[in-house]
Amino acid sequence: MRLAAALALALLLTACAVPEHQTPGTPRAQVVEALGAPTLAVPLAGGGERLIYSRQPAGQQVYQIDFDAHARLTRVEQVLTLAHFQALVPGVDTRESVRAQFGPPALVEHVARFDGDIWTYRIEDMGEPRQAHVHIDPAGVVRLVMFTDEQRGDPDSRAH
Repeated sequence: MRLAAALALALLLTACAVPEHQTPGTPRAQVVEALGAPTLAVPLAGGGERLIYSRQPAGQQVYQIDFDAHARLTRVEQVLTLAHFQALVPGVDTRESVRAQFGPPALVEHVARFDGDIWTYRIEDMGEPRQAHVHIDPAGVVRLVMFTDEQRGDPDSRAH
């Protein structure tokens, strides 16, 4: 009986440390105590603040955790989704707006056919591992967003 109670308590405490399980209205200090230091903090209009918790480069989640001007939790959202990247507007979004929304990328790449950085984020789309590639020109403006399938593990040995 004691073992079952201890196990239930351990599960409850573990659940509290997951971003999705944070309760609206929770004070900022309590959220940070449960989740640890954020990857990035971004001011929001109206005096609020967004904490970014990223699991990049290994994970496929970035959580936006928003607080109002009174440092109370208002929203938690996992934003590494196809829809969030499709909402970026080339020519309008910038390096700063991408960073404020998704945090730092998993990888920064360069290719011969584009003069600038390509920020790569690991995402999951309908259960499939994908990558979002955000092309940012030298002036810091998003020029293109494209998606590729992420190759994991060794190639199929039967192809040889």
